[in-house]
Amino acid sequence: MNNLIQELLWRGLIHDTTYSEQIKNEIITLYTGFDPTYKSLHIGNLVAIIMLIHFKKSGDNIISVIGGGTGMIGDPSGKDCERIFKKKKLLSNNIFCLKKQLSLYLDFKNHEIFNNYEWLKNKLFIEFARDIGKYFTINYLLTKDSIKRRISNNNSISFTEFTYQLLQAYDFLYLYKEKNCSLQIGGSDQWGNITSGIELIRKKLGVKVNGLTFPLITKLDGSKFGKSENGENIWIDKNLTSPYKFYQFWINISDEQAKKYIKIYTFLKKEEIKEIIFYHENDPKLKLIQKKLAHAVTIFIHGKKTFEKIKFISNIIFNKKKRINEINKNEMIFIYKNIPHKKIYLSKNIPIIDLLVNKSKFLKSKKEAIKQLNSIYINKKNIDSKFLLKKNYFLSGTYILLQKGKKQFFMIKIV
Repeated sequence: MNNLIQELLWRGLIHDTTYSEQIKNEIITLYTGFDPTYKSLHIGNLVAIIMLIHFKKSGDNIISVIGGGTGMIGDPSGKDCERIFKKKKLLSNNIFCLKKQLSLYLDFKNHEIFNNYEWLKNKLFIEFARDIGKYFTINYLLTKDSIKRRISNNNSISFTEFTYQLLQAYDFLYLYKEKNCSLQIGGSDQWGNITSGIELIRKKLGVKVNGLTFPLITKLDGSKFGKSENGENIWIDKNLTSPYKFYQFWINISDEQAKKYIKIYTFLKKEEIKEIIFYHENDPKLKLIQKKLAHAVTIFIHGKKTFEKIKFISNIIFNKKKRINEINKNEMIFIYKNIPHKKIYLSKNIPIIDLLVNKSKFLKSKKEAIKQLNSIYINKKNIDSKFLLKKNYFLSGTYILLQKGKKQFFMIKIV
């Protein structure tokens, strides 16, 4: 265990922990929770999966808990307002999808996946208030960041969300009693919830258990990845974020992010990572860290065959020597299937703004389209505001390649 903690520290995977310096080298059981707010996990959740893999490889027993019960309330951590309650049918579908993803990426013997609704559904309110609530004072709960932050920002918090910490604390107690689970891990925003569970077990059973959090992965604007259909989340479901877009996300991160993420998101050895960083710094334009990171994470999530397809597409699209009309029809079909795309009907010539916004949904608004027009390319050629999409622009008689800047591609199929 001590060696593992040192490894996780080097990788930047530990934010807070209750472990002391002297850690026994013994096999433990640990768990982390996954919120079923949406039907897919994203790359922020991927860190939790990677953490579980590190512990499993170290010989420990791992448990995943999908919050079917707590998800009916919603975690107030990091939220400025009350969550909208999810309908049971939608939650059930999300739980099914997450369980399928977790089974795929945590395909280990004895890895157990639980839905906390199964042990929360039978708890009577009066019983819960008496047996669990009595161990928490209002003063204690008000010190927790998720609650204190809401109140200090002049926002209100309902009794429903106020009880969330008690429910998650009960999860830890239940798993300790049923599975001898002595460690809970989670993102840094979960520290208050985790320590509440530790406190409950200490007070109720007189036992010391531990907690450990890892840093939250944030977007370029500093906000964390969240589970909603809106926003630029990078999902691990290929139907929500195409494998090509997934790969390009890693290729396009900054050098600073790449140096951090290659330690977090890969299982490469320390010596290999140091070597990659060394050669990258000798010639940053080659983007060696980003390429190695994109290679490793894309194969882990989407498999080697899909990665090879993405490399093939990139070699065609970014090949400056190859003209767009030299791409044959089979290559065009292949590209269309594997990058963001859309079918549209063409009955007449289409003005460029209408094409970018209304027809293809490539850009979100007319305002954005006008602002970005100088960086827009049709079939690798820059256009202006007077551009009309006509039949003579179709590639292989059917396709149009849209491009924003140097990196963002989108394909239209005319039907």
